[in-house]
Amino acid sequence: MALPPKDPPSLNQRLARQPDKRPSQRGAEPGSKNRSGSNPLVKAVLIICVVFAAVFTLLLGYAFLIAKPNLPKISALVDYNPKTPLRIYTADKVLIGEFGEERRKVIPLNEIPLSMRNAVIATEDDRFYSHGGVDYVGVLRAGVANLRGHLAQGASTITMQVARNFFLSNEKTFSRKIYEILLAWEIESELSKDKILEIYMNQIFLGQRAFGFASAAQIYFGIDLKDITIAESAMLAGLPKAPSAYNPVTNFRRAKIRQEYILQRMRDLGYITPEEYQTAMTEELHIRGLGNEFNTHADFAAEMVRQILFTQYGEAIYSQGLDVYTTILKADQDAAYKAVRRGIFEYDLRHAYRGPEGFIDLPEDSVKRQRAIDEALLAYPQLDDLQSGVVLDAKPKEMQVMIATGDVITLKGDALKLATASLTDSSQPKKRLRPGAVVRLLQTEPGIWRLAQLPQVEAAFVSLNAEDGAILSLVGGFDFRRNQFNHVTQALRQPGSSFKPFIYSAALEKGFSPSTLVNDAPLSVGSMETGSQAWEPKNYDGKYDGMMRLRNALAKSKNLVSVRVIRAIGPSYAQDYIQRFGFDPEKHPPYLTMALGAGSVTPLQMATAYSVFANGGYRVDPFLIDKMVDSKGKVLFEAKPVRVGDDAPRVLDARTAFVMDSMLQEVTKTGTAASARAKLGRSDIAGKTGTTNDSHDAWFAGYNPKVVAIAWIGFDKPENLGDHETGGGLALPMWISYMGTALKSVPQISRETPAGVTQFDGDWFIPDFAPNGGVREVQ
Repeated sequence: MALPPKDPPSLNQRLARQPDKRPSQRGAEPGSKNRSGSNPLVKAVLIICVVFAAVFTLLLGYAFLIAKPNLPKISALVDYNPKTPLRIYTADKVLIGEFGEERRKVIPLNEIPLSMRNAVIATEDDRFYSHGGVDYVGVLRAGVANLRGHLAQGASTITMQVARNFFLSNEKTFSRKIYEILLAWEIESELSKDKILEIYMNQIFLGQRAFGFASAAQIYFGIDLKDITIAESAMLAGLPKAPSAYNPVTNFRRAKIRQEYILQRMRDLGYITPEEYQTAMTEELHIRGLGNEFNTHADFAAEMVRQILFTQYGEAIYSQGLDVYTTILKADQDAAYKAVRRGIFEYDLRHAYRGPEGFIDLPEDSVKRQRAIDEALLAYPQLDDLQSGVVLDAKPKEMQVMIATGDVITLKGDALKLATASLTDSSQPKKRLRPGAVVRLLQTEPGIWRLAQLPQVEAAFVSLNAEDGAILSLVGGFDFRRNQFNHVTQALRQPGSSFKPFIYSAALEKGFSPSTLVNDAPLSVGSMETGSQAWEPKNYDGKYDGMMRLRNALAKSKNLVSVRVIRAIGPSYAQDYIQRFGFDPEKHPPYLTMALGAGSVTPLQMATAYSVFANGGYRVDPFLIDKMVDSKGKVLFEAKPVRVGDDAPRVLDARTAFVMDSMLQEVTKTGTAASARAKLGRSDIAGKTGTTNDSHDAWFAGYNPKVVAIAWIGFDKPENLGDHETGGGLALPMWISYMGTALKSVPQISRETPAGVTQFDGDWFIPDFAPNGGVREVQ
């Protein structure tokens, strides 16, 4: 290896090497000093100063001759107008959806709580209001700390971070730092401190697709920024440093440590009192994260709006700051969501346990064990009220489960009823509950947990304003994150007996009346009438009541009566008639099986159809978007729906609508939905249960004069829901639960009898449809 060249000898050194030709001297003069040498420390300091001066000169030259002329214009900050997402709200202005490249809500500084501002300043730049863009004291402090070997400290001020986030990359180079400093000076010369802080707090990336603290408050805590606490402010203030590392959704323990440090800084700097500090340190934080950030669960409705707008306007909708107000009502949506979740859980808990979702190994080392549990719970995230957990210990009558909060839940007794067999040694390996099993828990009451499982069954619920078609609530399935298929609008299912009212309505206009006697007896139908093979329809309960009134037959959902009715009026006539309710005739072939709901419908189509009975015979079209405004508040679109009593077309004779309403009220009075009237305590409700062949689908379609609502439950891949599982047992409880909220403050409504409807043989009768007395009996 070649050695580096030595430094050239100094002049004194060269002279010292030459032979002394002068006469020898016996000694130096007393008291004389050797001036040929110099102090090494002084010399080193001088050299360092010269080097620093040279470097500083070069940097200044680079900064002012090269960098400054090439600085980007800061007009983007002076006229701050960032990308803002599409936001979707309920009719009562509750946020239910946000779509865009950047989740951001721009708010002025005076609307940002002081605790949030102080938390940011305390941790990011405590001298923000005293420096001119570059904190030289902070630079020196960070340099000393780094030289001492402490944790690496940065010296970027809030202004420098704004410069970097808007105009520069994150690469760590001297040239970028020079640009950052120059831009910081430029920004400080053009903008006030408050404006710089406002831009920073609206622009900074905070993880989970959140830009700015208003968006972060919504995503991490599900709240408006104005409602944030000191503890929550400190948690969010820890995110700018490292949004991934301090993300409380995925790294809660690390985020909590960071939060506690910031609270200490806020206390030490006098931003909070010792009492506020203690309160904030012990406050329980409820973290949400993406997918859980909205208090009202309306993901399917929000996605419908997004699809409609994207089809019309394309990608522009994601960055223009559009606000869309739907027809959804928060209270109605909350009630529908709760009803669907409860209905699905109650069904699922009645049926067999399918086993844990997965298994992990639990290391002996406590640190490694906790890490394995944390990773498992991240892989199996919580789905709203369905919590994931890892089994720590399992005995035949007791089980301990750790959930994501770190709490250990003890289950025993009825809490383990679902999976008693899975706690025995004889259970199948895939179903056995043992340490390391990943399971689901459901909190039925505060502090009361029970073993549950991810449901396989699906459900749907939709409700409309019967007078104009406004969608009041819409739940397209159990959980949007798990399955985005919207069962309200996309699931074509057999309606079963819930379709019978449309056949009965057709019969009324063919001379039938509620008192018409029809034979409820076994019947064999040949292949010529069915369109396929011979058919012997049966009643659900296998019982037959002989001759019975049409009113009672509908209330008890007698299949044989319905088949005889459609046989009498003709399937082709029935197929043509149902179109006035909005049904597609091609989905309902003109065969006798139509009477039992063998066609295909969606829950939204059923809601539209039943609204005709609810509002007295008018057709209203369902709609979801009420109004759309731009970022400046200009109204771009406003719905103008047809309304009953205004411009809605009449599709059903008022007399027919009245009589059908009275028959459907009978269903909730003495029929298969009698529990509805008892539980809701009102008589102005009507509807029809529906259970399809082999119990593949369970329905309840019902209404009062103001609100129509449809509930459905079934498997995506049709299969038997189980013995004795019916529309009255599965779908009706969801409907009752919802209507308890929707009709809470609505007074009971009694209908006026329209002209042309009379009483005959103890029931309603329409003479104009029944010349010569109408149809009195069908054998």
